[in-house]
Amino acid sequence: MLELAASDERVVSGAVVGSLAHDDGDRWSDLDLTFAVVDGVPVLDVLDDWTAILAGELQAVHLFDLPSGAAIYRVFILRGCLQLDLSFAPASAFGAVGPRFRLLFGEAGKGTHAPPPDAHELFGYAVHHALRARFCLERGRYWQAEYWISGLRDHALSLACLARDLPARHGRGFDDLPLDVRAGFVGALPRSLEPDELLRALGSAIDGLLREAGDAHELAAEAEPELRLLEASWDP
Repeated sequence: MLELAASDERVVSGAVVGSLAHDDGDRWSDLDLTFAVVDGVPVLDVLDDWTAILAGELQAVHLFDLPSGAAIYRVFILRGCLQLDLSFAPASAFGAVGPRFRLLFGEAGKGTHAPPPDAHELFGYAVHHALRARFCLERGRYWQAEYWISGLRDHALSLACLARDLPARHGRGFDDLPLDVRAGFVGALPRSLEPDELLRALGSAIDGLLREAGDAHELAAEAEPELRLLEASWDP
């Protein structure tokens, strides 16, 4: 990748981001590289040119793109299940968007670190997911109910991470939570798609959400009566 960058006059800076920015990672770590493109040159043009080279030389498979501000992230899978994440941004917008950033060549601006998620928003989404889970249960849509229960549980765990200054996005902090916190959410894992089991798991997830509301405690107090109704038996 660095040889390709050195041969492309449109690319003026490059950095490693993610897990390999400050340590060696492990055998399962993906490779995250970000590059700055000369201002005025369309970022997508460079990305498409590189994609053609990667597909031809490394049999890279383009999975998806993720625009973020002025940057575009493109995710590939290479032989041996290596995930390669490439991102390009105009030089004027190039810089660290988080603490895991190591400049390899060129220059970088200060960048803007993405803030952690908002506790109120996390809790609000979790309540939405709890409602949808129960309604799907009542409709006999058990796979969809499980989907929403899982989303509720993940948002509650994210709140637990947020309260302990752990990464609160994409489950990165879940395994670093205290053992008792993690144990408190085991019951929120449905063991089957039977209605009674899904309802039990929903109730456990709601308990965990209320327990870990943190900075969203005022919203939790307002929403708790309705959340508790979602755990109860409803007449047909």
